[in-house]
Amino acid sequence: MARASLSSPSLSTPAPPPSGAGTWPWARLQAWYLPLGLALLWWLASRNHWMSEQILPAPSLVWQSALELAHGELWSHLAISLQRLLLGLVAGVTSGAVLGAWLGFSRRAERLVMPTFNALAQIPTLAWVPLFMVLFGIGELLKLVVLVKAIIVPVTLHTLVGVRDAQPRLREAAAVLRLPGPLLITRLILPAALPAFLAGVRLALATGWSSLLAVELLASSEGIGYLMVWARQLFMLDIVFVCIVVIGLLGYAMDRGLGWLDRRLVHWPHPPGAQLRGQQLQGAERLHALVLPLGLLLLWQLANQLQWVDAQILVAPWQVLTTAWYGVLDGSLSSALVVSVGRALGGLLLGGGLGFVLGLWLGLSHPAERVLGPTLAGVRQIAIFAWVPLLTAWFGLGELAKWVFVGLAAFFPLFIATQRSVANRSAQLDEAARVLHLNLRQRLLQLVLPGAAPGIFAGLRVGLIYAWLGTIGAEYFMPSGGGIGSLMIGAQQLLRMDLIMAGMLLVGLTGALLGALGQHIESRATRWRRA
Repeated sequence: MARASLSSPSLSTPAPPPSGAGTWPWARLQAWYLPLGLALLWWLASRNHWMSEQILPAPSLVWQSALELAHGELWSHLAISLQRLLLGLVAGVTSGAVLGAWLGFSRRAERLVMPTFNALAQIPTLAWVPLFMVLFGIGELLKLVVLVKAIIVPVTLHTLVGVRDAQPRLREAAAVLRLPGPLLITRLILPAALPAFLAGVRLALATGWSSLLAVELLASSEGIGYLMVWARQLFMLDIVFVCIVVIGLLGYAMDRGLGWLDRRLVHWPHPPGAQLRGQQLQGAERLHALVLPLGLLLLWQLANQLQWVDAQILVAPWQVLTTAWYGVLDGSLSSALVVSVGRALGGLLLGGGLGFVLGLWLGLSHPAERVLGPTLAGVRQIAIFAWVPLLTAWFGLGELAKWVFVGLAAFFPLFIATQRSVANRSAQLDEAARVLHLNLRQRLLQLVLPGAAPGIFAGLRVGLIYAWLGTIGAEYFMPSGGGIGSLMIGAQQLLRMDLIMAGMLLVGLTGALLGALGQHIESRATRWRRA
């Protein structure tokens, strides 16, 4: 799951503004057209009672609630959430940096550990939540463990790439300069790995913040996520609106802050992105890669048989495999999995299709980008799970709410990839279109879309993964209608550890297959570029 961020740097770096977009005051004012228009429409809908005030509170009520919360409990809940995030960042970033540096320095360690690490990373953080709730309860330890799991994966992978890829050429330079080992590490390798490490921290902050909100929505009695759930249960959507705005502003501030830190610390030329390339294992090396997973399985089995832990809490691995096998055969797991995959693909079609169309429009039209782009960039800063209370209030807990949530998760990868790929097209394509007198349809089909295809299909691959993650989240928060996520939450309430772990196994395998499918589609669709 985490590999998408490494292989798609264009989705995490800001696109350059159109030429001349910010030179005229009226052009800058265009960014306010959409938010002001939406605010006016909101005011009219409230004034004319087009919707119930419980569903769409008046702007004046939201403003009044914001003022009251600013002088009341908002800051206490927000401080608790930020404290949790800070502790998780310290623990996760430190652990990920140490682990990634070790794996980057040692080829043997990478060969032994990375296959197991990658297998565990394929299981998204959300899929671990039911298991963690049984193991650690619903207190502060649960939040910390979820945060560390969400943060350690991107930090480890980016640090590994930065350290490993910096070594060969720097070792040659060190040999020429006759630098000792400690000086090689502190003066050459670590500075060279810093850009990749900071990119991992930036991604980890976003995933950690989103994961924290998810777990606060599920199991917490304080924090900004809990405040939203409490307000949603009482249909006080004015408070939900305020919390969404605060979360968006915090997301923007954290992203800009890390961007500023990156520019301050990394002031030398460096590659814009990193590629995670696994080692090509040959012969006995493939057997070495099995040592760690087999050892962990053996230890797990011994702990169960010797009753080192409660057998109901840590069931035997064979029991997990048996539950998964019979669950697939009798249809209890396979049918739930089919429902979830259908939701993921449906949400991808809904949100990804809209993202593609909007991205194409904004990529072709600078005025449209100036009007819509800033607002969409602001909405993107809102963590995906912050929308759950609002969506469930507006659309209920049925299929429509799930599809909308999954579509929202899949929207931005396709939108960003399409918009940037089309906007950054070669100027020669436009010149060729004018010379050949191509109409809009011919221009799109023969020049624009083929040129933007690599970026668009990279966005499709990431969108497919995000749609799957969104599906699991939607089924956690809207458990009606079945699905693998709903099944896992139900198993957690019944303490069916074998069923929880079987569900985790299927979620991880399905995510890996969807990622492989996305890579295959991308490779097939853009194979002409490698010819």
